[in-house]
Amino acid sequence: MGSQLDVLVVAPHPDDAEISVGGTILACKAAGQRVGVVELTNGEPTPYGSPEIRAKETAASTEVLQLDWRENLQLPNRSLESSLTARRQLAEVFREQQPKVILAPYWEDVHPDHVAASHLVDAARFWSKLSKTDMSGERYWPPQIYYFWSIHLRIHPKPSFVFDISPHIEQKMQAVRCYESQMIQGRSEEHPTVLDDIKDRARYWGWTIHRAYGEPFASREEIGIQCFLPLSAAK
Repeated sequence: MGSQLDVLVVAPHPDDAEISVGGTILACKAAGQRVGVVELTNGEPTPYGSPEIRAKETAASTEVLQLDWRENLQLPNRSLESSLTARRQLAEVFREQQPKVILAPYWEDVHPDHVAASHLVDAARFWSKLSKTDMSGERYWPPQIYYFWSIHLRIHPKPSFVFDISPHIEQKMQAVRCYESQMIQGRSEEHPTVLDDIKDRARYWGWTIHRAYGEPFASREEIGIQCFLPLSAAK
């Protein structure tokens, strides 16, 4: 029996989860949910990083986010593919962790790794439910999957919903800043910095739902609703 995560984020590289859904992770944790992150690659090589540096940065961010589980599949960076081997590895993660919700990269992106990651998640989700295989773990179908935007995506489609992260924006930014080799070192210190860009995007999405900060998601599947909040709570 897996640890049954409530939410599992599938990130192509270290820092993608923090940039795209760090506030959502923190909101879920504040609600008492179990949250995990699986990175597909170590993100290297980069101009100022190394596998060792990225591992330390990821460990620091994991503490900030208070994640219940985190793992890196060590698939090839810059040449990520939805191969049968990769599909099997990720499907076994789904079987082991049994997430109720998967957060995955959006299927359109400038970065080829992000596009491949999105296709890989869809394929592994299907494989996870198959019977009569030699994969480890019991067959499992993650019931919900939502797709998040990447920082590389310049033209954003209309989201299916926007998650309110207003109480968690500063802690999200603290988690993002843990990746100094990617966010700070070698980058311009003039406004707007990459950190400003990340926070300003969250401000924009918050504005769209009459909140301070938000993170957008898309869904290919219908979203079930049991009740509406009182109108006063939505102002």
